[in-house]
Amino acid sequence: RMMKLSQQDARAMMIAASGLAALPTHPVEKADVLAMIRQMRVLQIDTIHVVARSPYLVLWSRLGMYQPRWLEELLAEGAIFEYWSHEACFLPIEDYRLYRSNMLNGLGRRSWVYSQQWINDNRELVDQLLEHIRANGSVRSSDFKRSDGQKGSWWNWKIEKVALEMLFTAGELMIARRHNFQRIYDLRERVVPSWDDHQAPSREETRREFALGAVQALGIAPASWVADYFRTKKTETVALVRRLADEGALHPVEVEGWSEPGYIHAANLRLADQVAAGQLSLERTTLLSPFDPLVWDRARALALFGFDYRIECYTPAPKRRYGYFTLPILRRGELVGRLDPKAYRKEKIFEVKALHLEPWVTPDEALAADIAGALRECAAWHGTPEVVVRAADPPEFAELVRQALNE
Repeated sequence: RMMKLSQQDARAMMIAASGLAALPTHPVEKADVLAMIRQMRVLQIDTIHVVARSPYLVLWSRLGMYQPRWLEELLAEGAIFEYWSHEACFLPIEDYRLYRSNMLNGLGRRSWVYSQQWINDNRELVDQLLEHIRANGSVRSSDFKRSDGQKGSWWNWKIEKVALEMLFTAGELMIARRHNFQRIYDLRERVVPSWDDHQAPSREETRREFALGAVQALGIAPASWVADYFRTKKTETVALVRRLADEGALHPVEVEGWSEPGYIHAANLRLADQVAAGQLSLERTTLLSPFDPLVWDRARALALFGFDYRIECYTPAPKRRYGYFTLPILRRGELVGRLDPKAYRKEKIFEVKALHLEPWVTPDEALAADIAGALRECAAWHGTPEVVVRAADPPEFAELVRQALNE
């Protein structure tokens, strides 16, 4: 008989599987950072840093007070690597075999095919660059000076930067480490010296592992949500998920209000039983990155949480509704609002320019206390302990949060 879950149960499943149900009960160590990346399978990279850059913030939401340098150390140690997945991501090194399989089978995104073509068209430059790295060691883009007299920008890279990125996408170069978040490139054989391309799984096995991994990381998902996680082909992935369920590798469940079954990985069946029995308590309030796995699929966030979210940093300022880089507020299993922050590190101030609650949310003292607690924790981790709340919607809620911050 098929298990039945409510919408609230489905939300709890996804929150818990994503590592957001509760903070660790022990002092956090570097091993916890690695374990969390393995649990999520992907840690998306973004460079905007009005507050901590996204990968650090995603980890803070789950681990609380940890040392951001641990992420760079794990990269330098080879416990994780960088590549294109959901987007540019930090990934567990044990998954390198899957991404290398995609490269060898030409199954990466279109940029992989384009990078191969670009490399072929610029063979002389590419060979010179590879020989330079082979002879002199790892390089940064900044090691090469522009020779065309132009200023650089994200859309106007110098040719060596283009070559480095193309070779990275093609898998010939990897990111050996980062310094001040700047990528340091080296030859694949030096970053993963034990790797042999004969170890790469087949195309079918790779697709199967990505589908199973996505369902496990999501906690619960209809087939239509699965492809987005690793950016696999949607039609193929939907059919594969249903086939995996027929084989017994995934377990279908009935979810209130869903027109299609949800699917659960065997590793999450115990969690599903716990949720269905009402034994999972979601008491936590925290702030999320715009690129957190819980919200990066905007259609999924709307369908499951009723949370209509978009990031407005690419929207002209006069047209922004909520702010430049708003952080969703996760409170006790619900997405209750968003806030527009900025960390002034020198002044040690954490500013909330505006805090917007969802229309259905009651702006009471209990909510203010929960959000104030999350703000205090986030500000302390940033090293900006003074929290300033400028405005809120509804307007009177700003004062409730200020009072709670002062208690």
